[in-house]
Amino acid sequence: MRHVIIIGSGPAGYTAAIYAARANLEPLVVASSVEAGGELMNTTEVENFPGFPEGIQGPDLMAKMQAQAERFGAEVLYDDVVSLELDGPVKKVTLGSGKVHEAASIIYATGSAYRKLGLEGEERLSGRGVSWCATCDGFFFRERTIAVVGGGDSAMEEANFLTKFASKVYVIHRKDSLRASKIMQERAFANPKIEFIWNSEVADILGDEAVNGLRLRSTVDGSERDLEIEGLFVAIGNDPRTHLVHDKLELTSQGTIWVDGRSSRTSVEGVFAAGDVIDPTYRQAITAAGSGTVAALDVEHFLAGRGEAGEPAVADSPIEGLPDAAVV
Repeated sequence: MRHVIIIGSGPAGYTAAIYAARANLEPLVVASSVEAGGELMNTTEVENFPGFPEGIQGPDLMAKMQAQAERFGAEVLYDDVVSLELDGPVKKVTLGSGKVHEAASIIYATGSAYRKLGLEGEERLSGRGVSWCATCDGFFFRERTIAVVGGGDSAMEEANFLTKFASKVYVIHRKDSLRASKIMQERAFANPKIEFIWNSEVADILGDEAVNGLRLRSTVDGSERDLEIEGLFVAIGNDPRTHLVHDKLELTSQGTIWVDGRSSRTSVEGVFAAGDVIDPTYRQAITAAGSGTVAALDVEHFLAGRGEAGEPAVADSPIEGLPDAAVV
């Protein structure tokens, strides 16, 4: 039986694996058979992750995190979790291959998925003008004309943020009024760089190697027209990947996994959660990584309390109850 199984291989999962492995907990990371590495695998240049002043490609960053976790003894398995048994002291993880793994604890770090428009060009031009994260990619659109799709608070927040870089920001909404809060609407309406395009939906994303326009379709009469832009930000929400635990763990009103305060402890003893799956607000690689750290340390405390923790790499610790191997 394992000390800990980590489900998910984004920044939260791999950081948890690094800390757990350094504490000699020999974690098993179930990384997925098709989405290993998380959302950063779909990102090109990452310039806001500390330690990389020249920036780094998203897939390269995830490869480095994985290599670091494996260096300390984490095992990475490319398979998909199909069911979980979380009650009782022994947790069971059933994989797509049919194999069942058992562990004393689980870290659930499956992240969240941005909602997409479902257009062919959306996938083809991802990282080439199509983005789902203004904080991540806004810097690359200095003095350019871009568009934001959406009508909620997140869309208004992204549109306002993007005006720090872009020369003009179109907000495209399929209705004639916004669902965003009043204060967010007022900020957007007052911003001279923002122009609203009402009663319209994106029918196609134009461009071969990079985005150079949109084909808009009227939701009133079905007529179409083209709009020249150089970037598209899709802000129609995101969904935490919680389908495996809907009837097993307590969720918040926002659909994320409930955790106890600033900890990673869920409503089930021995089950911990980290990253975007508990975070409806920030959803950044660095906050997910920090959350993964919390989860690994919480697991270490939990197992130590049960007398099941691995032998620490260094006996003496400057922090009571923690081995040096877990302290940075």
